[in-house]
Amino acid sequence: MIFRIFTVFVLGLFGTAIPIHAEESKPLGIRLEHYEYPFPVEFFNFTAQKQSLEMAYMDVRPAKANGEVVLLLHGKNFCGAYWERTAKDLAERGYRVIIPDQIGFGKSSKPENYHYTFHSLASHTKQLLDELGAEKPHVLGHSMGGMIATRYALMFPSETRSLILENPIGLEDWKTMVPYPGIDQWYEKELQTDADSIRKYQQESYYDGQWKPEYDPWVEILAGIASSEDYPRVAWNQALTYDMIFTQPVVYEFPLVKVPTLLIIGQRDRTALGKASVPEEISAKMGLYPELGKKAAEAIPNSTLVELEGIGHLPHIESYGKFITPLVDFLDR
Repeated sequence: MIFRIFTVFVLGLFGTAIPIHAEESKPLGIRLEHYEYPFPVEFFNFTAQKQSLEMAYMDVRPAKANGEVVLLLHGKNFCGAYWERTAKDLAERGYRVIIPDQIGFGKSSKPENYHYTFHSLASHTKQLLDELGAEKPHVLGHSMGGMIATRYALMFPSETRSLILENPIGLEDWKTMVPYPGIDQWYEKELQTDADSIRKYQQESYYDGQWKPEYDPWVEILAGIASSEDYPRVAWNQALTYDMIFTQPVVYEFPLVKVPTLLIIGQRDRTALGKASVPEEISAKMGLYPELGKKAAEAIPNSTLVELEGIGHLPHIESYGKFITPLVDFLDR
């Protein structure tokens, strides 16, 4: 059962929060124990950094396989569940679709002590694919998932069929513009609640204008986690991943990408980590996706840029038709 959350505050990309008003209130658990995913969930068990970890994943098999695999990597404020429609359509076209929750997210382990790097997350994901016998995937990453996807393609170029980046973060190096906040400050922000700023941010950056019912689940999931008894552990993991994003940019390595690449860039997106903590004259120059998308396409060899006018940070939820058409054209080429 998918529960609705009543007046719970949810933390967003800038450590602020949004109230969700709905019919009933129930915590979903820090591993979303009480939230049902759209496809059967399995777990990949492995050991890393002297601890046992579980990576949740969905393996969506097509009725008539074309022999190719698509790996879908979620963003920081999301889990694998938001790929439901994308996975169904790709499976109908013959693709096997694998959707992991990264460590620290969704139904995967929330370790108390873990050193997050994009290298380690990409390595864990590769281990999962090897375990499943899923060879040479097309790797699609949204938001933070785009940074993982880029790292995956850089680490395993001969075992990556193509790279697709949907409004990835990390197209600029924020630590050159924003004072380093430190993990403790990220953590304190994760524990704060600020109702107005995050709703304003989501409406402007994610969707703009009228809020639609289909947007609710991606806030309610975070609300259900935030209302769980062990939420501080999740907040700590979130703080560690903020630090990873801030200190480990991939933008400088775009020229080293060796696989065909598609960039799908919503032009209204203005996402930038730490933008709220710098003067307006600096923040106004951050997160300019129309410019950043072009620069990334110029830097990445053999890349194609698709610009989605009027669309924000979340094209596959806000405007699915505009997202899926260039994606399948690229995959089926």
